[in-house]
Amino acid sequence: MKKAVFLGSAGNIAYVYAEKTKLALETELDFVDPVYSKRDAIERKDELADVAYIFSTWGMIAFSEEEIGDVFPSLEAVFYAAGSVQGFARPFIESGVKVFSAWAANAVPVAQYTVAEIMLALKGFFATLHRHGEAWKNHNAPVAYPGIMDEKVGIIGAGMIGKMVIEELGRYPVEILVYDKFMSADAIEALGAKKAELDEIFSECLVVSNHLANNPATVGMLDYSLFSKMRDGAVFINTGRGAQVVADDMIRALDENKTLSAVLDVTDPEEPPKAGSRLYSMENVFLTPHIAGSIGNEVHRMSEYMYEEYRSLYEGKEVKYEVTKEMLAFMA
Repeated sequence: MKKAVFLGSAGNIAYVYAEKTKLALETELDFVDPVYSKRDAIERKDELADVAYIFSTWGMIAFSEEEIGDVFPSLEAVFYAAGSVQGFARPFIESGVKVFSAWAANAVPVAQYTVAEIMLALKGFFATLHRHGEAWKNHNAPVAYPGIMDEKVGIIGAGMIGKMVIEELGRYPVEILVYDKFMSADAIEALGAKKAELDEIFSECLVVSNHLANNPATVGMLDYSLFSKMRDGAVFINTGRGAQVVADDMIRALDENKTLSAVLDVTDPEEPPKAGSRLYSMENVFLTPHIAGSIGNEVHRMSEYMYEEYRSLYEGKEVKYEVTKEMLAFMA
C-alpha cells in the first residue's frame, strides 16, 4: 500500500474533501499524519521520505526543487483539489513529479455563474436595477436591451471555463465572438463561435466576459483603450482574475459613460478592494465576493475529480487533468 499525505491548510482540506472521499482514499492508501506547514514538513522529512502521493487544495504549500528532493524523495504525484496551480506547480514538475489539478471541476460552477450573469446582462438587469428611489425603468430605459436574442457576446480566453461558457451560450440565439491567441479560427468556429481581436469584442459586443489565464503575459491587458470603446449599455463581467484589468482605466471609462456596467467577482490589486475604493460606491459597478468558483457543497466535486484521477494513475489508465510545464504558459 502506497503512502500518502494531506498537505496544506487544515481548514480547506476538511472543507474540500468530503468524508466519503477521505474514507475511500484512506481505505486504499497508507496516510501519514497531515502536514499543515513547510516547517512541519521539513521537521518530519524522515517520516515523509516514502510518501508517493500528496493530496491538497487551496492553501497548498510551495516548495523549491531542492526542498522537494530533500523532503519528498519518493514523491510521484500531487493531486490538487482546486483550480490554479501557478503558485506551486513548477518546482514539482521540474522535479519529475506529476501534478494534477481539479480545474475542470472548478470550471463547472464558474461557467454556470458566468452564463447566468450574461443572461441578466442581455436583459438589461444591471443597467435597470431599481434602487435609491429612482423612477421605475423598463421600456423607457436609456438603452434598449435586446433580451437573450440576436446580440453579440464576447468571450476573452477559451480555456476550460471559456469553452464551457461558449458551449452553454450555444443554446441561445446570440453571436459569440472569442479572443484567444492560442486557438485558430477553425478551432473557435468548431465551438460555434467566431475568432475576434480585443478591439472588435469591446467595440461590438453588448456583454464582454473575461476568462484570460492568470500569468505575467496577461497582466494589465484590459485597459482604457479597450474599455473606452464599449457600446452604450455594455456590460463587462469578470469571473476570471482581476490582474488582467487596469482598474483605474476601467473606472475612468465607467465614469465617462455611466450606461456601462461592470460585474466583478474578482478584483486587483486587492481582493476584496481596500476600504475607500471607488468600486464600492459606483452605481454602475456590481461586486460579488469571489463566489463564481466552487462554494458550499460544490467544492466536493474537486476532491472527487482528484480521487478519480488518482485511481486512473494508480491503475495505469488514461489520466485527464495532468498539468504539464507547457500548460503553465496559458493556464489560469
